[in-house]
Amino acid sequence: MASSDKSKERISIPKNMLLPQEEMIEVKKRGQKIKIGIPSDFLKVEYRVPLTPQAVDLLVSYGHEILIEKDAGKSASYFDKEYREAGAVIVDEKEEIFQCDIILCISPFDNEEIDMLRGNQVIISSMQIQAYCKETIHKMMKKKVTTIAFEYLENEDGFLPFVHQMSQIAGVTSITIASEYLSKSRNGKGVLFGEVTGVTPAELVIIGTSTAAEYAARAALGLGIFVKVFDTSVYELSKLEEKLGRRIFTSVFYPKVLRKALVSADVVIGAMSFNTTPKFKVSEELVKQMKEGSVIIDLNVSQGGCFETSECTNFKKPTFVKHGVVHYCVPNTPALVARTASISMSNILIPILLAIGENGGTDNYIKSSNGFRKGVYIYHGILTNPDIGRLFNIQAKDIDLLLAVF
Repeated sequence: MASSDKSKERISIPKNMLLPQEEMIEVKKRGQKIKIGIPSDFLKVEYRVPLTPQAVDLLVSYGHEILIEKDAGKSASYFDKEYREAGAVIVDEKEEIFQCDIILCISPFDNEEIDMLRGNQVIISSMQIQAYCKETIHKMMKKKVTTIAFEYLENEDGFLPFVHQMSQIAGVTSITIASEYLSKSRNGKGVLFGEVTGVTPAELVIIGTSTAAEYAARAALGLGIFVKVFDTSVYELSKLEEKLGRRIFTSVFYPKVLRKALVSADVVIGAMSFNTTPKFKVSEELVKQMKEGSVIIDLNVSQGGCFETSECTNFKKPTFVKHGVVHYCVPNTPALVARTASISMSNILIPILLAIGENGGTDNYIKSSNGFRKGVYIYHGILTNPDIGRLFNIQAKDIDLLLAVF
């Protein structure tokens, strides 16, 4: 009898344990709802989009509002129908995008876009310091905006996720580009960028030991290309060899050794560390001594470049020839594989945007996240990045001190 009574006792089960996963997402505690705008960058010859439809779907499920300019994702093979089905609002007018609380933009802002801003907003975009001028910085400061650069964002361990991911893509893509411009399809020398039995392999020189350099070397070695790497630091060269898991030709910048390597190279890739002015530049005199029809790919061009002969180009006209050498100097090389790069960027942005909402807004998240704070270069109209301050002779303030005021 006791056993029977016990079986009739009511068991208390938390209500949310009975909800399917989709509904559990809906009942999660949410912080501030944010309105995010994504303009099209196509006119700037930028094919990436910062959020995929899958990312939009997740953000909308948390109550956030996403506005996307018509055809913003088209170049990455993401279409308006997909974004609309994910819950985004597709808008025809760019001006409407620039009224949102947070604006996600791959390319740096230009003066016309700054004029569209209502002010006191948050901009998350690439900085590409060479794309700015003093007037642009002053205009953003007058709008009292807070600007965050993808390139400077860190996680809590000091890791640069955007730089790392885009560098991986740029490094691998640079080998594809080199192969293309050595082939006859681009009026190149007709050299196979790889290895064939009985034929001397093509030669690649890499300037720097960055993540882009590592992934360029990995891709090249896989094709049987003879790789030589130069850097200012023996320690960094040693670390690169450890990552590659094999010994390759490495050297610091001894003039005679570098000259000999450049003279015999089929391709030279500039891939020094990002977020700093390149520590070494290949002189124009050395470029003149390179083989006719050889190829230079400068992955550092947005920061001043690794070669004296470098000049920024874009995908409409990606190359120019100087001293008989083909120069490829597109600052947004990962956009060449726009869909892959967009997925990669979106993966990084999702937790950041969710954290902004959960923390009650961007200001709170800047205060609570040291890594995110590193990405801020203008805070409520006040310049906080000393590199920009030195470049344009504008006084920069310490953001940690400003946070005590705001």
